Amino acid sequence: MSAPDLIAAWQAHLADNRRRSPHTVRAYVAAAQRLVAANALDDWGAVARTEAHDLRAHLAARRAAGLGNASAARELSALKAFIAFARAQAGDPDPAAPRLRGPRLKKGLPRPVTPDEAVNLTELAGDLALEDWIGARDRAVLLLMYGSGLRIAEALSLTGRDAMPGEVLRVTGKGGKQRMVPLLPVTRAAVAEYVRQCPWPITPDQPLFRGAKGGPLSPGMVQKAMAQARRALGLPDTATPHALRHSFATHLLGAGADLRSLQELLGHASLGSTQIYTRVDAASLLENYRTAHPRAGKAKSRD
Repeated sequence: MSAPDLIAAWQAHLADNRRRSPHTVRAYVAAAQRLVAANALDDWGAVARTEAHDLRAHLAARRAAGLGNASAARELSALKAFIAFARAQAGDPDPAAPRLRGPRLKKGLPRPVTPDEAVNLTELAGDLALEDWIGARDRAVLLLMYGSGLRIAEALSLTGRDAMPGEVLRVTGKGGKQRMVPLLPVTRAAVAEYVRQCPWPITPDQPLFRGAKGGPLSPGMVQKAMAQARRALGLPDTATPHALRHSFATHLLGAGADLRSLQELLGHASLGSTQIYTRVDAASLLENYRTAHPRAGKAKSRD
């Protein structure tokens, strides 16, 4: 077996057996390709013998080339999965991946997650689930929060009638107030994939998102999935499910959305609740300026 054969089998496993998203497949395959090329691995046994110290050295080289903490943590998760797969292929009686903790980021001020962090969180939350259908469920719920700005309670209140959404979705928010929110193609695809994999019957009057035993999915399970993903990525404790809704708002505002439109999308009763995002966006801009500008910490106002 050659190195390309290893990568092809890994890609097929991710796409066909695990049914991972194209984004995850690309990231996990690229990580495996780098490990195989750097260590001249050409069979499952060679990959299976990769230990924690080998991964540590590999990631150190990647970090020296400029890889950030969050990306390094995601790459470590991908490589652990690849090695566990290799050990299973090699007939190892204990196919568990090497134990190695990922990098941790310093805790900072509460802030929305970046677009890349949001994508990584939703993808990794799905990847870390114990069952494929649970991973598909967690990914769909988190994408509804980030891609459409839903509150966690709003996402979990969806029923089987919402199982095949179109480009917009009718959501019932606080006080029974209804609003229409847009759905990105990736979000629609995630919901459809969850429905396809869900082992419980999806009926019009029952909750769309189910727990492991078939009952309504609880907010605590979504929070647990998010916490597991953020720890793996080295993100701060402020990266909660609700932070995805904040990110939806601040990213739209940064892209030029007006406050009235944002108010409608978020389901805020008053414009004052929406205006907080102008302060968040301004605070983020100022923090970026202070970090990036060479004289930001020295200059004094003369006004």
